Amino acid sequence: MFSSLWIAKTGLDAQQTQMDVISNNLANASTTGFKTSRASFQDLMYQNEGQPGSQTTQQTQSPTGLLLGTGVKVVGTEKLFTQGAITQTGNSLDVAIQGDGFIQVSLPDGTVAYTRDGSLHEDSTGQIVTGDGYPLVPSITLPANVNSITIGTDGTVSATSNGSTKPTQIGVIQLANFVNPAGLQPMGQNLYLETQSSGTAQTGQPGLNGMGTLAQGSLESSNTSVVAEMVNMIEAQRTYEMNSKSISAVDDMLQFVINKT
Repeated sequence: MFSSLWIAKTGLDAQQTQMDVISNNLANASTTGFKTSRASFQDLMYQNEGQPGSQTTQQTQSPTGLLLGTGVKVVGTEKLFTQGAITQTGNSLDVAIQGDGFIQVSLPDGTVAYTRDGSLHEDSTGQIVTGDGYPLVPSITLPANVNSITIGTDGTVSATSNGSTKPTQIGVIQLANFVNPAGLQPMGQNLYLETQSSGTAQTGQPGLNGMGTLAQGSLESSNTSVVAEMVNMIEAQRTYEMNSKSISAVDDMLQFVINKT
């Protein structure tokens, strides 16, 4: 009987984690390039009170056995890299990735990180950087007195300076892709880090070798579905409530036994 309390407790813990994941998804419903997460669950080991197929008599076998579960656990959270909606911004340095791939940026310690957030800016030296000031990899620097900037679907960056009508190519925004993007490690700031699970980054020009293309003057919205997350929240809440009721029921049963003794 006491095992029921532990089983219900594992259910409460699992649904609390589910609520944490859902809350983070909803909190980032307006975050540029955010990818929603989902929790994965597994049942725990079983108490083997009777092996399926064991002999019940010399001529008969147990068809199902007697195996008692011990609860549930959360085994992982998975990022879902489905395409988010493309929103027009009109900002010439904003780029949205349509398809697979990540923009590469260099962190202060030299580590390369990856992002789907194409909200780019120009720093004091003319270098194109992210909102946190991290430069692109490979780096691209705008010339002085830039009049207009064009970013092609293939990542080609061209600039037209004052007094000139002919654009000059100044660099290419390359993308990186992974065999298993879900294996990337989210680090906050809309950035991901490569792991052994994700595989090594495969870099290339947008539009080639399975890479997505770029859309200038646009940003990719979060792929969080608020309606779906609200449904998931109600389901998690009800499941949490049922596990709590299991604990209350076991407590009532124990009180009954105590009062009878």
